[in-house]
Parts: sequence; C-alpha cells; structure tokens
Amino acid sequence: MLPCFVELPLPVEELEVEWKRNDSETLVHLWQDGKSRPESQNQRYHERAHFFTEEIAHGNFSLFLSNVTHEDAGVYKCAVYTNLDSDETLIEIKEIERLIVSGGHVISAYAGEDVTLNCSVDSHMPPENIEEVTWKKMDEDILVLLYQESEVLTDSSHERYRDRVEFFSAEERNKGNFSLRLKSVRTEDKGLYICLVFSGALSDNTIVEVLQLGKSMFFMDKMCKNVAELSALMSQKWIIRAKIMWDALLIGWEGQTLSPLSITVTLVNRRNL
Repeated sequence: MLPCFVELPLPVEELEVEWKRNDSETLVHLWQDGKSRPESQNQRYHERAHFFTEEIAHGNFSLFLSNVTHEDAGVYKCAVYTNLDSDETLIEIKEIERLIVSGGHVISAYAGEDVTLNCSVDSHMPPENIEEVTWKKMDEDILVLLYQESEVLTDSSHERYRDRVEFFSAEERNKGNFSLRLKSVRTEDKGLYICLVFSGALSDNTIVEVLQLGKSMFFMDKMCKNVAELSALMSQKWIIRAKIMWDALLIGWEGQTLSPLSITVTLVNRRNL
C-alpha cells in the first residue's frame, strides 16, 4: 500500500487524484470525474494498481499495488487537485523482496528407475541470498538432502537416502535449480516430498508426490528350439513383446523341432508387478 491522505475530506465531484512514477512520469492510476480511470493506466500497472474506492470520500487516496516486482522499486508521486488548490506527496519503494519456489508435480516410477523431483527458486533471487534448501519426506519427517550456506551436506541425509540423492551442478544451483535426483527408486520411497527454501525472513516451498507403481520389468531376448520351450516360458508368466520371427518354412507347428536360429522372441518377466 502506498499511503496518500488529506486531513479534511474534499468534494468528490471536483477532485482529481493522480499517481505517477516520479522518475518517468508513467501514469500508475487516475481518479477523475468521480470515478477510477483504469483505462488511463500504463499497461504495466493494469489490474495491479487500485484505489480504495469507498475511502476516497473520506480523504484516503492511498494506492494498493499487487504482484510487485523488482521493476516497481522507485519513487511514486500522489498529486491531488481541486478547483481551488493542489498538493502532492512522494512515496519511495526502496527494495522489493520476494521468494517464489515452484515445481510441484506427481511422479510415477518403477522400482530401480532414477527420477527427478523438481524444485526451482525464482531466478531474481541472487544465489548468495539462498541460505538453506531442505528436501524432506513429509509423511515420515525424514531429511533427504540439505543445502546450507552454499554447501551440499550429504552426510545429513537419512541412511535410507544416503548415496541415492543429489542436486544438479553448482551452475544449475546458481540458476535457482534445486531439483533432487533420486536414484534407484524403492517401494518405500512412495509418498510426499517437500522442498523448503529459506532466505533471511523469507521462506517458500513446493511439494512433489512420488507414486511407485511396482517392480521394474526385466527384458531379455531368448532363442526357442521348439514350441514346447515357448509354451513353458508363457506358463511361467513370461510375456512375448515382439513378433515371432523365423527364417525357415514351418510346415507343422505342433511338435515340430526347429533350428536354434529359427525363432527369436523378446520377453518381459512381469511376475513381480
């Protein structure tokens, strides 16, 4: 809120209030002819700068500015005009502090796979201002990985995650990328993970859910000498993934003996899924 008041209420019908950037004369907002004039605003402030409409008649011409950015820092002038007089006041926004952490998503994975849990810090935040990044498994309150004072403290990780988690390179961290690489996913890794970021009095977080679907599939190529071998594999819950290929004419299927090179199949073992 940028404050601007008068001691005694002024007649609304002859009142004009003008908010401008003092450095560029950019029009931030205008009150004229008894109402707000958002169509006159500079596009940068459209739907971000608002009067407290019901307070205008009481002499309160303060401005509410939402979604501030670093570009909003500067000096603002509130100029009040009536038919008989005018006055103005200056308000300075010295520094814009913000911390925005994003990346929340859901991951589906099989056991044994490597996955990435996304966590991105707003790129406007200088790397040296990020004091701490903590990854935790929320449902068990387990510390997964810790970054503190520009150091990755791998020894602080819970034994379940030690040697299985890592951040990306220092170059990526300097860009605000604090995503976590989780290696060789296990069934017990399923659950909610939170990435907590701290910078001075500011903090923010994002949450990632890992949905572990089952044990990974095992692929193999196998040579079958005859139909009996093929039937045996299928009865053991081996699933054929590729077409059966042969290089000789097959005159009778049942009971025929084939050369070792005549059938090659790709199989998937799904007994543990």
